[in-house]
Amino acid sequence: MGDLITDIAAQLAQLQERKLLRLRRSVEGPQGPCLTVGGERYLAFCSNDYLGLANHPALIAAAHRGLDHYGVGASASALISGHSGAMEQLEAALAAFVGMPRALYFSNGYMANMGIVPALAGRGDSIFSDSLNHACLIDGARLSKADVHIYAHSDMAQLEALLAQSASPRKLILSDAVFSMDGDIARVPELVALCERHDAWLLLDDAHGFGVLGPQGRGSLAHFGLASRRVLYMGTLGKAAGVAGAFVAGDATLVEWLLQRARTYVFTTASPPLLASALLAALDLLRSGDERQQHLRRLGRQLQDGLAGLPWRLLPSQTAIHALIVEDNALALDLMQGLREQGIWVPAIRPPTVPDNTARLRISLSAAHSTEQVARLVAALKVLAARHA
Repeated sequence: MGDLITDIAAQLAQLQERKLLRLRRSVEGPQGPCLTVGGERYLAFCSNDYLGLANHPALIAAAHRGLDHYGVGASASALISGHSGAMEQLEAALAAFVGMPRALYFSNGYMANMGIVPALAGRGDSIFSDSLNHACLIDGARLSKADVHIYAHSDMAQLEALLAQSASPRKLILSDAVFSMDGDIARVPELVALCERHDAWLLLDDAHGFGVLGPQGRGSLAHFGLASRRVLYMGTLGKAAGVAGAFVAGDATLVEWLLQRARTYVFTTASPPLLASALLAALDLLRSGDERQQHLRRLGRQLQDGLAGLPWRLLPSQTAIHALIVEDNALALDLMQGLREQGIWVPAIRPPTVPDNTARLRISLSAAHSTEQVARLVAALKVLAARHA
């Protein structure tokens, strides 16, 4: 045991030396455009609360009602006695919201993909995965024991060549819909067309598109006006929806199979029913209009225009995620600290979360931000740019 601890201590020291050691900070109070950390108040561009719903009064009130009616815990797996009436109602509402026949709720997005992929593909099958996919899709593919083929980011020509060469009985394409560290949108229409042409299936992870893209935030498929039986749509509910959990929606037969065979669904205690109550309130807010999404898009344009002259590369984005690529790990940390000294919290993202030499500031906008707050961020980054010139 002593050797193990010594080895790990040395590895931690190496992470510190390479500026790759992560720190966990405790937030005091609710989520919002401003956060209190260590007694200090920061203007925050670091969370995935894209619509500002995490502390919305309607969701809080609904959670209280769910708490009063159902109590705190579900106390069993969903297939024993943990599946509540509120969760049944939520699954039906989610399916209708994204225009799919059926939906299944998971405790979180990581568990969803870790359960979905091995339930759909196994030995002798082939998986085709975008090189920038989220870790949960990568780990789900590894767990499946299928043959995994990685295609260059959004390279549809390479993907088609791989599909054409495959003689596997089952072919499954995995792709983020919105890539979480770059903020770009997958070429979803082409992915669907390739599925139709090559008898393949698509698992589309819309963790960062659900609630943000499409009419009323109905997601990336709605954004492109698409519907296909060959798509399994996964959305998370702890980001734009403001609560917790995830869901997969699609053909009713496929969803029933996942209910029967997705191990991360079958063998875990169900989520507290009060979360379903809060999420039903979130869906009501989403259905009420596009004002939050429109404001978010305006803020994105303001940020892109404001940062256009910086010496670092700002990736184009139509989403809430805006990546400022600075390449060097130490510089990313320096810029994060420089912003904190100005009362602004933006996270530095470094390998292995992103590829080597692509360290960045990941700026997350929320509909709860104001134009004045975005202008303050732009001004602060220009100060740092002048300092590092």
